[in-house]
Amino acid sequence: MTDETRLVSALQNASTKEKAFRELIKSYKERLYWHVRKIVISHDDADDVLQNTFIKIYRNIDKFNQNSKLYSWMYRIATNEAITFINKRAKQRSLDIADYQQELASALTSDDFFTGNEIQLILQKAIATLPQKQQLVFNMKYFDELKYEEISEILETSVGALKASYFHAVKKIEYYIKHKVN
Repeated sequence: MTDETRLVSALQNASTKEKAFRELIKSYKERLYWHVRKIVISHDDADDVLQNTFIKIYRNIDKFNQNSKLYSWMYRIATNEAITFINKRAKQRSLDIADYQQELASALTSDDFFTGNEIQLILQKAIATLPQKQQLVFNMKYFDELKYEEISEILETSVGALKASYFHAVKKIEYYIKHKVN
């Protein structure tokens, strides 16, 4: 029995669920936080989305059927929660999602939790100009170093489409950096 299988069994057993859930949080909290943070950009918003993600995981763990990896399933929940969150925020502010994401990226300089340098800030602004799907694919491939097969499982998209999205994202980022920095 693999560690993941053991953990899922413990999570789906009422008598061991609480302890197993604490183990799950300890094991995956940081990775999921950084994934969510790349989408919502703000530290406080990432914390809120992460909390909602873990609540959803806790409530739905009995529905997890192990057709995918546990991490892929949780990653998909975190991704959907983050996208729902930013779309809702953009709508509340009567902004197009692209404009809202540009606003978030521009606010990074005043974020106490952003420790990046000027180049990282430019990269974040470039990523914010991408369509949402390209942002997700770029972040998962470039920062999280996931394989296309893993991203395919998470986003429920073909590997070919993901490769095309990543290619276009890289070209757009290169163009942005070339024209904004020079």
